[in-house]
Amino acid sequence: MEFDQTTQATYLPSDPPREGVLALWGDEIEGDTPIQLVLPGGGKFARTEVVARLIPLATAIPRLLVVPDDTSPALAAWSAVVNAGVNLVARGRLRPASTPSGLGTWRVGPLDAADEELLRGLAAALPPEAHALPLSGVKRIRLHSPESLVRAVWDAAADVLVRSPAAAVGSGGAAFAESQPTLLDPDGAAWLAELEARRPDGAQLLLRIEANDEEFAGVLAVRSTLEPSLVVEAATLWDAPEAVLHRLGDQVETQLLLGLRRGARAWPPLARVLSEPAPTTLPLSDDDVVDLLGSGARDLGGAGIEVMWPKDLFAGEVRAKASVTQAPASESGPAFPLNGLLEFRWRLSLGGSELTDEEVAALAEAKRPLVRLRGQWVKLDPALLARMRARRSRLTGAEALAAALTGELEVDGERVEFAPQPALSGLAERLRERDPAPVEEPAGLTATLRPYQRAGLGWLIAMTELGLGACLADDMGLGKTIQLIALHLHRRAQAAGPTLVLCPTSLLGNWEREFGKFAPDVPVRRFHGGGRHLDDLAPDEVVLATYGVLRRDRELLSEVDWGMVAADEAQHVKNPLSATAKELRQVPAAARVALTGTPVENRLTELWSLLDWTTPGLLGPLEKFRRTVARPIERDRDETVTGRLAATVRPFLLRRRKTDPDIAPELPRKTETDRYVPLTAEQTTLYEAVVRENLAQIREAQGVQRRGQVLKLLTELKQICNHPAHYLKESTGVLSGRSGKLAAFEELLDVILDEGESVLVFSQYVRLCRLLERRLAERGLPTALLSGEVGPNQRDEMVAAFQSGEVPVFLLSLKAGGVGLNLTQATHVIHYDRWWNPAVEDQATDRAYRIGQDRPVQVHRLIAEGTLEERVAAVLETKRGLADAVVGAGEDWITELSDDQLADLVRLGSG
Repeated sequence: MEFDQTTQATYLPSDPPREGVLALWGDEIEGDTPIQLVLPGGGKFARTEVVARLIPLATAIPRLLVVPDDTSPALAAWSAVVNAGVNLVARGRLRPASTPSGLGTWRVGPLDAADEELLRGLAAALPPEAHALPLSGVKRIRLHSPESLVRAVWDAAADVLVRSPAAAVGSGGAAFAESQPTLLDPDGAAWLAELEARRPDGAQLLLRIEANDEEFAGVLAVRSTLEPSLVVEAATLWDAPEAVLHRLGDQVETQLLLGLRRGARAWPPLARVLSEPAPTTLPLSDDDVVDLLGSGARDLGGAGIEVMWPKDLFAGEVRAKASVTQAPASESGPAFPLNGLLEFRWRLSLGGSELTDEEVAALAEAKRPLVRLRGQWVKLDPALLARMRARRSRLTGAEALAAALTGELEVDGERVEFAPQPALSGLAERLRERDPAPVEEPAGLTATLRPYQRAGLGWLIAMTELGLGACLADDMGLGKTIQLIALHLHRRAQAAGPTLVLCPTSLLGNWEREFGKFAPDVPVRRFHGGGRHLDDLAPDEVVLATYGVLRRDRELLSEVDWGMVAADEAQHVKNPLSATAKELRQVPAAARVALTGTPVENRLTELWSLLDWTTPGLLGPLEKFRRTVARPIERDRDETVTGRLAATVRPFLLRRRKTDPDIAPELPRKTETDRYVPLTAEQTTLYEAVVRENLAQIREAQGVQRRGQVLKLLTELKQICNHPAHYLKESTGVLSGRSGKLAAFEELLDVILDEGESVLVFSQYVRLCRLLERRLAERGLPTALLSGEVGPNQRDEMVAAFQSGEVPVFLLSLKAGGVGLNLTQATHVIHYDRWWNPAVEDQATDRAYRIGQDRPVQVHRLIAEGTLEERVAAVLETKRGLADAVVGAGEDWITELSDDQLADLVRLGSG
């Protein structure tokens, strides 16, 4: 008899029970008996005839004890029912009975509360197919109840398993031992009737726990099932008056001994009293009591012995929370010491009341799992005792603050509840609410801050005064620069010291102009170029330096006691192992502020790098962060870890978008359009050849070599989608008529220029920008091309020419022109190819769609249809919001695809 996923089963009871059968039907079952069932179909139940195979339960029991994991729900449910029934028989839950036709039979019983609960649970788990048998002789459809069928199987299992020649000795005769159905004789019927009549007048065995001084004991007693208030201890049972014994039932002494033997099988320590001629009391060790507090009482209950605990004997378990002994500075005190060391301690509570240091010390020195405390007994967790006895460790202020924000602390590889001291708790609450006091625009600021900018300034002031550092991650164009300028002016009034601003070379001029415009009385110097120095530095001076200069002159920069260091376009230090990031960490500062519109571009380690600079130690060591945070989130999308990370970093990172309510309501609308273009015959031929050649090599490669080959394939296919000349590295020759993208680009450009508007054209490839520049020059269209080779002065001239309308088409490589530019003259943005990172792409678009733009902006994305560009575009829409949940995007996910998945991604064709 083989079961598979299609095999269904129901049970057909019988008289006597042991002749019940299991009815099986399904694709692999060769049935021979038609049976009427009631099965669901079409939203309702109806009579159905199936051809089933009938298996006697005696034959089915061994097979049902263990069934395959992939079996049908009905067979799995009946397997659970049979296993439970066999367990009841093994525990001695048996009683002789007679069937309606007068046959001798065995049934399961009596059932205690736990057994009844198990019965209900098994019945509820039966799928419709498992109890599809209708009641016979009833005109309207009525089914056997699931509980009645479970009881029928249990009774049948008892009737099958108990029958042996020995069964006649302890029962009313051969009818309870014969293998064939046997009617009860008059003597057997009389014996059974007398047994049933006495059953309500029986006694239940009790084990009452007592504690005297430091010792525990279990006092044996019996309770009348007719009179629950009548409880007689075993010590007096042997000499009890006849009237009392009669109320407890006949042979109560024998029932007591039989109950003890049954209980000893369920809970072995009870066997210690069986050697006594008249057992009365069971001495209990601490381990015995702990076991009874756990599963022991449940096991005895299953054997019919109730465990009784005196009221208020135990005070419950001690709850433990991690904490620190020395709280950080209060909100009105000095800056929070991120690198300060705090003593770790356990805070223990009992019944909601915290234990004193003396009580905690007494528990730590306890030699037993049960301790008397405050007049009651307390059960101690051995693992907790081991932790308390271990040497106390120390936490940094950053670790304690992170624990206060999440409410958890990792101790010995396990996360435990963290209870901060009041001052630390207040600080964490203030950070979570992120509701700083209102601030006025500082003296010397020649501008009016928007409401959200004033709120951002208040947040920056609060964070820097606490010494916690901050990452201002507003969308590009919302005014991070002016908020930083206002912060410097506020700190100047507090005599906080000079400010160092680090930025890309291309933004030096922008920062100098912005300070000159909005804070003209602040001294500003460029620490860049030949002859740079820091002599005669004014207390309120602002020094502008590049990341390149930082790498070369970090020691000189470190000699200054900076009041604040700001890192603009801070994604330049997103790699924590880069020389720039390492040097930045060596520059001392009372306050640190990171400015970036993309705090997470590809990996969570980029976020770690930013915050470990602004707020050192908050996210722990890098390797541990990768192992316990980044991998579970990026690979497994672990929501628990994601929530914990978000709770930790959110107070230190202010992220606002132009689309947020009340942020920039004056901004016009932005319309984004994906334009799908066909490949030319030349592009199609190149595409198919490159796919065929590279996939063959990828299938043979492994590890880093395979990853490199995949990235090579992606690059070559994107270049082919752009233009054959781009892939073939042609610098001369005909360009028109060879690329579907170029044709669509020129058509779109003609419409834009005919309307007298200006456009930004982004590509991640400088070579492609040069091809476009050559093609537009052939048509006599004025253009400007910005790449990394353009110096700061020439860059400024290009921006001025575009902003004045002199040059209507601005070609930009994404890396050189994606940040730090204000190009509001543009009303159109064309992404000729996709960077495949939505955050970077949006940042480039924000060169035009930013504060100061007063016209609608049209964003056009060119996508080669039927190629990997079309398939990846769909994925990018799902990834666009992932950075908000601290998950990055990028191309790395493609390199992890299997060979078949990769082939499907890059294949040519729709669908």
